[in-house]
Amino acid sequence: MNGSAKAQLSLKGRALRLLSQREHSRAELTRKLSAHESVPGELAQALDELQARGFISEQRVAASVVHRRAARLGGARLRHELEGKGLERALVEQTLAELRGSEFARAQAVWARKFGSPPASAAERAKQTRFLLARGFAAEVVRRVLSAAGASEPDESA
Repeated sequence: MNGSAKAQLSLKGRALRLLSQREHSRAELTRKLSAHESVPGELAQALDELQARGFISEQRVAASVVHRRAARLGGARLRHELEGKGLERALVEQTLAELRGSEFARAQAVWARKFGSPPASAAERAKQTRFLLARGFAAEVVRRVLSAAGASEPDESA
């Protein structure tokens, strides 16, 4: 086995080790493994082979991020994470479009876990608003969550 083949196996081995821990996009693997490339083009060839065999899948990366993070984050934060992984814009848009219908319910669940009761003052409302916005939920969704929380109190006592 010549040095080039050994180095290529090493790159493939490193890539497979990373992929065994969690899904990685091709861009992430390139970023993480480029320092270990000894011959130009060697890493691209190794990643091409892994992608051809189905070890690298951009769709699985997007699904994995959504599975792990969607229950706690809104669309803006998820977009940032997906784009940070180097996924194609069309895939990011498609993934986020599938989640839009559940954003209100997800925001409501996050709010309920963190706060559980309607804001008692303007300062508390601002705090809850900032929290949900920082989690990446849209301003309109945050407004609806807090309005629903405030509106549910009088209904229960009536």
